[in-house]
Amino acid sequence: MSQYFEYDPSLKDDFKHYEYTFKGNRLSFSTNSGIFSKERVDFGTNVLLNGLDDLSNKKEILDLGCGNGIIGIAIKKAYPNAFITMADVNIKCIEISKENAKINKVDVNVIESDMYQNITSTFDLILSNPPIRAGKKKVFEVVEEGYKHLNAGGEIICVIQKKQGAESLLKRMEEVYNNASVIKKEKGYYLIKSIKTQ
Repeated sequence: MSQYFEYDPSLKDDFKHYEYTFKGNRLSFSTNSGIFSKERVDFGTNVLLNGLDDLSNKKEILDLGCGNGIIGIAIKKAYPNAFITMADVNIKCIEISKENAKINKVDVNVIESDMYQNITSTFDLILSNPPIRAGKKKVFEVVEEGYKHLNAGGEIICVIQKKQGAESLLKRMEEVYNNASVIKKEKGYYLIKSIKTQ
């Protein structure tokens, strides 16, 4: 069976559309078969977006595991001066994210990358709704490898359900960054932040 974090060329296209409002901007998104949360905005993604502080001082932002691009595109629309990079291992996600950027009239950088494999830049903020079904090793890789892709003072923020390992991810982020805090809890979802202090 295909997983949303893998590219399966045998899947037939099955396009869906939905709308989402973020900071007063009405956005429109297309999705397709083989893409995470195809029918609507994922609850965890909504928790992440609405749990963020003001991002005006974040110039370089990475949306890792971007899916159909909702996180990066919503942030770019709200903060047009930010430079947004969106990355995913799934080619269908890359294609649909580029299309959604056009639909919503934003300029973002979309790249195919297995985690940080093809990412060479550093960022002020890394955001991720990590691929839980890919296993704990991959989820931990988001924060472990993220350390070297953050500028000093940069932040990494992940959303994860308690029942899917929120407490173990919180512990791992504390180990890697020497700090970690739960900045929001909603219906079993934890929004966890660490800061690269040096």
